[in-house]
Parts: sequence; C-alpha cells; structure tokens
Amino acid sequence: MFESGNMVKSKTRTPELDQGKHHRAKLGFILMSTDLAAEADFFAMAPDGVAVHITRLKTDDYTTKQTLARHIEHMADAASRIQPDTRPDVISYSCTSGSIVIGEQRIFDEISKGAPWAKPMCLVTGVVDALRELGARKLVVGTPYLDEINTAEAEFLVGKGFEVLDIQGLNLTTGIEFGCVTPAYWKAFAREIDRPDADAIFLSCGGIRSLEVVDEIEQATGKPVITSNQAQFWSCLRRAGIADRIHGFGEIFSRPGKRLRA
Repeated sequence: MFESGNMVKSKTRTPELDQGKHHRAKLGFILMSTDLAAEADFFAMAPDGVAVHITRLKTDDYTTKQTLARHIEHMADAASRIQPDTRPDVISYSCTSGSIVIGEQRIFDEISKGAPWAKPMCLVTGVVDALRELGARKLVVGTPYLDEINTAEAEFLVGKGFEVLDIQGLNLTTGIEFGCVTPAYWKAFAREIDRPDADAIFLSCGGIRSLEVVDEIEQATGKPVITSNQAQFWSCLRRAGIADRIHGFGEIFSRPGKRLRA
C-alpha cells in the first residue's frame, strides 16, 4: 500500500512494443477554423493503419480573395504543429479556393519551412491529380463560392489544361454557410449542372458535405464525380504509398495513382 511521503518504485519490465496504431502512413491536414466537413470526411475515408492529424488556421468567416490570401501568414507554423515527433508522410493545406488564390508552390514552400520531413501538398494539387488519373478533360464545376472566386477557379483549371464547360456557384459568403448546405442539395445541384459532353463533375470546396453523395451522383449520371476532400485524400494516400481500393467514395478510389506513388 502506498503511504504518503514514500517514493513509488516500479518493478523492471520489458513492455511489448510494435510500430503503433498508425504504422502504414501518417497524413496531416491544415484546415480552416470554419470548416465543418473535412475532418469527418477524412476519418470516414481513412483505411486501417493510416493516421489523420489535423490542425486549424484561424480564419475569417467571410470568404473572399482578400481573406483567403491571408492564410499563408501562419502556414509554416501550422505545419510545424502537426505531430512533429512522429513526422507525417504528407501535410496538405485543405482549402480549394485558398490554394488557388495563394498558389501551390508558395504553399509548398511554407509547409516545408514548418515540416521539412513531410511531402507538402495542397487541395487543388489533389484535385488536378485525380482529374488527370481519370483522364477527364471537359468539366462542369459546382461551388458554394462568390463569383470572384469562381472566376479565379475557372482560370486555374483552364491553366492546368482542362476545359470548363460550365462553373456555377451558390454565392455564399461564409464557411459556416458552406457546411450547412445539405448533401441532398449537392446531389441535385450536380445533376443540374451536368452536361452530356462533360467527362466529370467537380464539386469544389473542402468545407461542403458532398462526399456523402458521391456514389449516388455517379450512379445517377454515369460519370465520375470529384469532390475536394475526396480528391485531396486520395492523392495524399497515394503519395504516402497507400494504394488501397476504398469503396463508397467514388470511382477515383479504384485508381492506383502509380505516378504519385513512384
């Protein structure tokens, strides 16, 4: 029995150690403070043995090009705080519109400052990876954004070699509003903007609840559907060397991504 004033002395033991719960890969994500969807999406998609680590940037709940541009100011610090002792394989900035406004390379550079051991990523890089893996060239795009951001996104996609047949936004202004649009609405919106000549439908924004209806939209339209969180997570898994086929989140998860795993 322990008596106050005594020193505890444990017996010498040799505990059994393994590689830990997340021995296959560790993925880190930098989310907006207003994001209501991505965290749940990532945990839903994560295969056994793969860790999901999250940190958040303090962000204004008003989404314009000006507010998005300020995300870069704390990017390196955010990256440095994602499980530095376990050194994640990949760290990704999880904002579609912010990735476009700031620019991929600038984001990569800042993440590498904070976490030089990780492969730097951002959301739109994953989207482009997924669209190219599917061989999609002609796109229709649905977003929650203001049209100033929709215009920037269309320019970005055209610059990456895609044809934007149509892009339509809901002209919402806050991340909280983005996360409150129902999955059923995203399904209806996707079918509304679809065109017969589109190779794929892209529902853009990491803060929307579109992942839940990806399979339903694909079945209804007969074509692949890309969402921001789905594409980003697929690309991060493949870059970390994880090639699992995951069911329930769209055709892209049947694709191996050999170029990304090389």
